[in-house]
Amino acid sequence: MIRFQNVSKTFKRARVLDGIDLEIGLGERIALIGSNGAGKTTLIRCLLGEYVHDGEIRIEGRNPRQERTAVLGAIGFVPQLPPPLKMPVGQLIDFSASLCGTDPARIVAIADRLGLATAPILDRQFVRLSGGMKQKILIAIALGRAARVLVMDEPAANLDPEARKIFFELLAERQNDATMLISSHRLNEVSALVNRVIELDMGKVVLDDKVADDVSLSGKLACRVTVKRAEPALAKALTTWNFRDVADDGTEWEGEVAGPDRLRFIGMLSRYVAVVSHVSLSEQ
Repeated sequence: MIRFQNVSKTFKRARVLDGIDLEIGLGERIALIGSNGAGKTTLIRCLLGEYVHDGEIRIEGRNPRQERTAVLGAIGFVPQLPPPLKMPVGQLIDFSASLCGTDPARIVAIADRLGLATAPILDRQFVRLSGGMKQKILIAIALGRAARVLVMDEPAANLDPEARKIFFELLAERQNDATMLISSHRLNEVSALVNRVIELDMGKVVLDDKVADDVSLSGKLACRVTVKRAEPALAKALTTWNFRDVADDGTEWEGEVAGPDRLRFIGMLSRYVAVVSHVSLSEQ
């Protein structure tokens, strides 16, 4: 599906990628991790055909540098930083759909599922949208095409918990017919989404390991949180996660957490460990 063979890249005298050899198959969900400067972004840009490099890269037998239009038409890409496009949202959707021969309505439908109504913002410049709105549009464009390769750089960073839940469901719908490469600085952000971890350090692969694949991307957990006393900051955080105050006094909360988001949720709760007396999470 995707093959990197002795791929190296040097900027001036700095060797950013150093002999990368990888084989990635259909249906694999890869966490590409590493610190800043490890080579993650450069590897992605080489995969997308943006950089000249040493060695070979093939996506379904095609060279992304020499056959860039055909290759990019089969890739859904979500960048970490939204581009500063002044193009109106409606024009961006139509343009993106035309590049890969998809129906703009598919992109609009995915944006709607993520909680973004596109009708009121079609004439608004993309650059003037909020961070969360930009991210939803970019995800909708990436998933709105029949892409067999999804490349995503911190894809859910600007999404609210409800949108993240829908995002995981969208990925679950594609997990059997697409290969996913998800870049992140922190493994705990993406660990529940993937079945293989590749770590880069100083341009080299230092870890390539299969991981447990027993968390459903579309799975949900019923959760109950009991606190010793009402805490406004915790109440605000739980409300953001769409939890309900079932006791009407801020001491008993119930809600639903997406399976892949369990570590993020527990991390949020850990900030209030002094007042939390009980937490239960159960598969639905």
